[in-house]
Amino acid sequence: MDARIVSINTSTRKGVRKKAVDTAFIKENYGIKSDAHASGEWHRQISLLARESIMKMQKMGLDVSSGDFAENLTTEGIDLVSLPVGTRITVGEDIEIEVSQIGKVCHKRCAIYYQAGDCVMPKEGIFAVVLRGGTIKKGDTIKVTGSEGECRKLRKC
Repeated sequence: MDARIVSINTSTRKGVRKKAVDTAFIKENYGIKSDAHASGEWHRQISLLARESIMKMQKMGLDVSSGDFAENLTTEGIDLVSLPVGTRITVGEDIEIEVSQIGKVCHKRCAIYYQAGDCVMPKEGIFAVVLRGGTIKKGDTIKVTGSEGECRKLRKC
């Protein structure tokens, strides 16, 4: 099975679960144009979480799905956390992103943490910068296309 995008998730406000959309425009060096977390000149323009990670939380008895962890892109068939910072990924035909951070510090415990005693996003979510934008749609393929890219050289990821 090819790695692919299973959900594109956006929100107009920070601090809320994201809702799935069929397509979105990803702007170069910015993020998903309609998302509250897109902000340009920083290293966390897009967030990704594997469907397989969400399934771990479902097996713990939680009623969660794509977007509930505030990830922009839910993937399937790619081991996101094994990709080192600097890895370049092509999404669909046109979009190129570069891994800029693995996991994150969770300063405030989210509702999911309190329900399950754990949360996958801080450990298994990844972040990326947008090197080349375009329109993304559910079902787009994901391909690892290289490493040691611009993020590591220029953005001090």
